[in-house]
Parts: sequence; C-alpha cells; structure tokens
Amino acid sequence: MGHTLLDVLNVRVIGSGDKYLVLAHGFGTDQSAWQRILPYFTPHYKVVLYDLVCAGSVNPDYFDFGRYTSLDAYVDDFLYILDALKVPKCAYVGHSVSAMIGLLAAIRRRDLFTKLILVGASPRFLNDKDYHGGFEEGEIEKVFSAMEANYAAWVNGFAPLAVGADVPAAVREFSRTLFNMRPDISLFVCRTVFNSDLRGVLGMVKVPCYIVQTAKDVSVPTSVAPYLKSQLGGKSTVIMLNTEGHLPHLSAPAILAQALRRALS
Repeated sequence: MGHTLLDVLNVRVIGSGDKYLVLAHGFGTDQSAWQRILPYFTPHYKVVLYDLVCAGSVNPDYFDFGRYTSLDAYVDDFLYILDALKVPKCAYVGHSVSAMIGLLAAIRRRDLFTKLILVGASPRFLNDKDYHGGFEEGEIEKVFSAMEANYAAWVNGFAPLAVGADVPAAVREFSRTLFNMRPDISLFVCRTVFNSDLRGVLGMVKVPCYIVQTAKDVSVPTSVAPYLKSQLGGKSTVIMLNTEGHLPHLSAPAILAQALRRALS
C-alpha cells in the first residue's frame, strides 16, 4: 500500500477526553453510521473512527480478495491502527461484524481493551444442531444469488428489513452506504461473514463484554445474546434495547447512546 493504512481507511480521532473510545461500523455501512451517536461521547472521549476496507468510502483498489478471506485480516488492520495511533487502552464499540473483529482483537491483545461493547453481534449466523443462528444454509445461498443477480433490487429489499423499525431516514442512509459498496466486494464480504464461526474462541475472550441487542433483529435472533453471555470467558452483561432492527445507531440513536453510556460508566 502506497498510502498509509490510516489514510486508506479514513482514520479519524475526534473529541476531547483523556480516554479512548473506538466506534467500529458493521457490514454495509461506514463510519458515518455513528454520526448521531458521536455528540454523546466526543466531550468525554477521544473517539477513534475508521472504515473497514470493504466500505464504499474506501478506494476499492485496496480490497485484496486474496487477503480478506477471513476476519483475521480485518483484525490485523484494526490492531495496526491502534498501534499507529499509540492508543494505550480503549473501550471498544463494534457493530455486527466489527463486534467479532473486536473479540478476535481482544484475544490477541487483551492489554489494549478495558471493555468490549458488542452491538447486534453474532458468532455464527447459520443454524447448527444445538445452536440457533437465525439462518439455514439454503436461505443464505438465496441471499447470495439475489445479490449477484440484481444488487440494486437486493439492497432495496434488504435495507428496510435490516433497519426493522419504521424510520425511513435510516433506511435511506443504510441504502446509501450499501450502494456505495462495489457489488462484488459486498458479496465477497457477505460470504466471509456468513461462513465465519467464532463459537469455539469465545471462551478465550477475558475482557469484560456488554452485549447490546434489540428486541427484534432480522439478522440476529434474541437467543444469541444469552448464548454469547454463557460462552464468553470474562464478565459479560446483556443489555436489551426497547427498539427493533439491526442498526439502532441509525434508527434509535438516543436509545443506543443511553445503553452505551450505561456500559461505559
């Protein structure tokens, strides 16, 4: 990479506190997803924001299909950012796939994290014998086929389902960032996420975790939160939000901010 990774991934540090807080976005969004959450935290924290390499806000030439075949490469990027910024310790908020990236980072470098706040997190999206991830393999293949056949039609169907709540502005915003992604990258990342299975490593996470889940999420059944709590290796707390959808930072920012404050206090 000719440019530094900090430039490529649009890394920003804003806010005026002493402590560091990382806000890491999930699939289909970019760091702009946090814009309604930021004002609650910039007076009290140095907030670190960045874009995953798959985000539409990143030059797609930097997406290496050979490298980003598992979540580990995303963890490498994230830990590189923390080291480059000389962050001694941080609290970490990860949405969706970034919740899993945070867990993997905390297994590798426990010293860097005071706590992990996992929003809409799932260690495995596919159902298994004794595990309800929410999706059967056939359903997932249909999603991939739909994305491949007509990406625009897929986005227009998926965005309102994912947002869940009746918040048209949030649907527009999520649609915008999904459309910003190059369709082949979007499909590739979707496959990577749906093929991931982190259940076997959850016990290695010793950092305190807060599991934030909405009352109804098309991507993550409510049974996943207690599952995570029972499997994580450190102290963990479940916070259920009285709202719907996979993207509460877009659809119910005040409710999510309150939950994050509670977790951070």
